[in-house]
Amino acid sequence: MLEPHIIAAIVWALILAGAGGALTSIGPWYRNLRKPSWQPPDWLFGPAWTVILSSAAWAAILAWEGATTDADRKIVIGLYVANFIFHFLWSPLFFGLKRPDWALKESVLLWASVVALCVGVLPYSALASGLLLPYVLWVSFATYLNYEIVKLNGPFQSQTRKTKDGH
Repeated sequence: MLEPHIIAAIVWALILAGAGGALTSIGPWYRNLRKPSWQPPDWLFGPAWTVILSSAAWAAILAWEGATTDADRKIVIGLYVANFIFHFLWSPLFFGLKRPDWALKESVLLWASVVALCVGVLPYSALASGLLLPYVLWVSFATYLNYEIVKLNGPFQSQTRKTKDGH
C-alpha cells in the first residue's frame, strides 16, 4: 500500500497534467497566432510537462520525507498548493479566455511559485530541489515564449467586450 504522501504527490501531478491537457485547445484561434520561429512543435509540450510534473511529484515525496516536523511538512504542502493554483490558472487564461496577456502576467506568479518550490524544499532534500530545476527552466522558457506571443499579437481584448467601433 502506498503512503498517503506518495498518493498525494501522484494525484497532484495527474490533476495538473490532466487539467493542462483538457484546458489546452489547439484550435483555429491558437493556430492563427503569430509565434516566434523558435517555438517548439506543439507535440513536444505534452511529453515535456509529463517529465517535469513527474519530477516535481518525486521532489514532493523526497521533500515530505525530509521534513521532520509538522511545521516543515506544512511548508512543503503550502509550497505545492500555491504552485498548484498558479500552474492550474495559466491554460484557462491563455486558451480558455484567449488572453495571452493575462496568462503572461499570471506566468510570473507561476514562475515565482516554482522558484519558491525549488528553494523551499532545499532544506529537506537537495535532490528534490535539483529535480525541480527543469520545472524552473521550462517555466522560464514558456514565460518568454508567452511574452513573444503577446508582443507579436497584442493587444488582446475580452471576447465579450466590443471594440470602440462596435465590431
